[in-house]
Amino acid sequence: MAKKIYVAATNQHIGKTTSTLGLVMALKNQGVNVGYCKPVGQQFVDLGDLKVDKDALLFSKIIGFELKEEVHSPVILGSGATSAFLDNPNEFNYKERIMNAAAVLDAEHDCVIYEGTGHPGVGSVVGLSNAEVARMLGASVVMIVEGGIGKTIDRLAMSVCVFQRQRVPIVGVIINKVLPDKIEKVRHYVGGWLKEKNLNLLGVLPYDKSLSNPIMHSIRKAVYGTTILNEQYLTNQVDNIIPGSLVANHDFAKEKNSLLVVSNNRLCKALQRIEMICKQRGIDEFPLSGAIITGDGRNPRNMYERLPCKDFFEQHAIPVVTTPLDTYGSVVKISNLEVKINIHTPWKAQRAIDLVEQNINLKPLFLKGAIS
Repeated sequence: MAKKIYVAATNQHIGKTTSTLGLVMALKNQGVNVGYCKPVGQQFVDLGDLKVDKDALLFSKIIGFELKEEVHSPVILGSGATSAFLDNPNEFNYKERIMNAAAVLDAEHDCVIYEGTGHPGVGSVVGLSNAEVARMLGASVVMIVEGGIGKTIDRLAMSVCVFQRQRVPIVGVIINKVLPDKIEKVRHYVGGWLKEKNLNLLGVLPYDKSLSNPIMHSIRKAVYGTTILNEQYLTNQVDNIIPGSLVANHDFAKEKNSLLVVSNNRLCKALQRIEMICKQRGIDEFPLSGAIITGDGRNPRNMYERLPCKDFFEQHAIPVVTTPLDTYGSVVKISNLEVKINIHTPWKAQRAIDLVEQNINLKPLFLKGAIS
């Protein structure tokens, strides 16, 4: 029978999917026949004949399995699902769907990793909190928590109790997004607290800025934008944002993959200034990975022909997006963007795998002799 691992998190946006992906691939790379499931999802993608959680789609692409809605994404709590359940709970067979999926996965794999949703209480309204689902499945939990000391221990204390009430075993804890110079301090204090609670510290993952950097595709959506040039380069990574009025304050010898956010009437002047700085400092590679033209409420269909400096954008393969927001509003939207690993960021997936393989001790996840 497959050994079941449920990856939970103390709260949202702390790298649960990143850690889950790393765990799945680290085990697969060691020769373990490992399966994946997102038993309860919230954000789905509609593939026509399939409606699945976005994380299930990501894992199917990276791991390489045939995606089956009833097996890999059995329950999705989309908009309106909770009120519908509360009105008529007997009409929904959520628990049966999850257990049917588990039966299929158990039969096909030596180990199955289930990815939780949000914080431990998400799904409680329909009787499917993370702890309840883990108990149903008979799974052991790996808890993901964001790095720190006081806040990290506080969140662990609260989250661990939720699973312990359901008598779900916690096999270990992964501390994520820890600044490299704080790793030993966090390991010492949080690791000491875990030891007192008889919990394993599986490892500490260092903060990696590249995993937090968005791509132009995500930025376009965040600013309600429309692509008017070089749409094929929307997978370009963005490391930092440069408002057009502050071009002269940036060091392009150090700043790569920059996003220029500028109004239409300042666009060419900003590009010329960047090009001049690059020539003066001997910078061969042009530092922009994208451009946002702000405050343009006109119909973007005809903007391509009127786009200033379009030959320059073509030459350097820079995608150009127009938005009705002003420069300040655009920068705020981009700065508040929650960045997730997705099918458009394969380099992030590989980096997540590398971080887990380099920093996480997998042995406590298995019975003696399960991993050679």
